[in-house]
Amino acid sequence: MSMTCVVAVPCVKCKELKEVAVDFEGFQAWQSGEFIQDALPELSTDERELLISGICPKCWDAMFPSDED
Repeated sequence: MSMTCVVAVPCVKCKELKEVAVDFEGFQAWQSGEFIQDALPELSTDERELLISGICPKCWDAMFPSDED
């Protein structure tokens, strides 16, 4: 049985604390060097980016606006 844990990540830009529920074994695999998309495929791209860079989706969008507008 897989265990889930919650990782609290403060955004490096706005300082708002975000929480991401992750599979414990997958999180350990990522921390040990496995690619995050392979270790934690159930996470959204926004959740994975938050774990990698520490930037929340709102701040990411402000930093890198879409060309679609």
